[in-house]
Amino acid sequence: MTDSPFRPFDTMLDAGEALTLLQNATSGADDGELFLERTRSEALVFDDGRVKTASYDAAEGFGLRAVRGEAVGYAHSSEISEAALRRAVTTARLAVGDGGETLADGPVATNVKLYTDEDPIAGASFPVKIETLREMDAFARDLDPRVVQVTAVIMASCQEVEILRPDGVHLRDVRPMTRVNVSVIVEHNGRRESGTAGGGGRVGLDGLMDPIDWQGKTREALRVALVNLEAEPAPAGVMDVVLGPGWPGILLHEAIGHGLEGDFNRKGSSAFAGLMGQQIASKGVTVLDDGTLPDRRGSISVDDEGTPSRRNVLIEDGVLVGYMQDRQNARLMGVEATGNGRRQSHAHVPMPRMTNTYMLGGDTAPGDIVADLKDGIYAVGFGGGQVDITNGKFVFSCTEAYRVKDGKVGAPVKGATLIGDGATALRQIRALGNDMALDPGMGNCGKQGQWVPVGVGQPTLMIGGLTVGGSAT
Repeated sequence: MTDSPFRPFDTMLDAGEALTLLQNATSGADDGELFLERTRSEALVFDDGRVKTASYDAAEGFGLRAVRGEAVGYAHSSEISEAALRRAVTTARLAVGDGGETLADGPVATNVKLYTDEDPIAGASFPVKIETLREMDAFARDLDPRVVQVTAVIMASCQEVEILRPDGVHLRDVRPMTRVNVSVIVEHNGRRESGTAGGGGRVGLDGLMDPIDWQGKTREALRVALVNLEAEPAPAGVMDVVLGPGWPGILLHEAIGHGLEGDFNRKGSSAFAGLMGQQIASKGVTVLDDGTLPDRRGSISVDDEGTPSRRNVLIEDGVLVGYMQDRQNARLMGVEATGNGRRQSHAHVPMPRMTNTYMLGGDTAPGDIVADLKDGIYAVGFGGGQVDITNGKFVFSCTEAYRVKDGKVGAPVKGATLIGDGATALRQIRALGNDMALDPGMGNCGKQGQWVPVGVGQPTLMIGGLTVGGSAT
């Protein structure tokens, strides 16, 4: 596999023959497409003073889909050839049967480009990347003698996509992705704690490998580790919680965002099913999913069905006004596709997925929100979480949180988990800060075994009556 541009219709397939085969596969179907892809990725991990991992992966293939009603015929192959495509047609047509449906209108092509099409892997040489990782390790250790372990990571990938529609529309997208992370472990008096910072997006590596950038990330990782070194056991009980801006929006993503994806609502399995047009959140709460933000991790110029990405309002002033849709679910629900049809790779079928999901800010100063917290938790950082889509119940662990009493931020706490359900949490939002921020570019989202990059964001906000899991008070 070469580094030259991915042009499957120039080198592996005849464009006219491929279109004919696609039209045969989708004859009598509602929808379908031929999705071709090449991906290349590099991951370099420098751990505890040495190169732990240096990997390079490359893959290519196609996926052929025919859709009729709720049925989907899908075949994929890592071999891009006419013979493999002919075999795929036979499989895809199993969902169509005798057919008889009218093919849905295809998406309108767009020339919008939200990010560079330069290959980020080639943006810096391998020796330069390794030397940068060594410098990150040394810099972290020099910052504080309590640093006992450092893990630095540079990741870059390039996904090249070609989508052929049955009407002959041909779309192409080149999707770069980069990320730089650093984690540190500190030790003092036999106690060890860790901190992590990082981020990136659909950008080249130049900015991320600039010392100004990675030194800032390293300082932040150390700061979090030192905060946790002084942390006390978290309290337990029902209390008000203030969430910080930016990355804490991952709670919004999991507890609410998945419940606003079209497939769960069409099937009635979402906690928000059947509530369109109703007040589901506090007044002032507006939630969007926006895949059009330039250079952001969750952004896509076109989705994996060829629909241009959009800025979609999901909740407006507390009222449910929209769901995220792929083409199939949108058609079955009688609404427009929203540019949220995404898939992990050519080996996966598309489904409604989030892009950059965030809550707009209000007009309250963040300090005033914390000052109004009488007895609760101020959560600034989050780790892993789980959610049940059918009822919206969630559990999230805090990586950085503080005890607050009478509006005063006290000692950091360790082991705090936030427990609640998305529908209730939306109605219990009591204040919105004027500091809405997006995360630094580190989110991944899993659904039905598929992973895609996403973005999240929110302002500082107060939620009343969450259950905090910790130590008994």
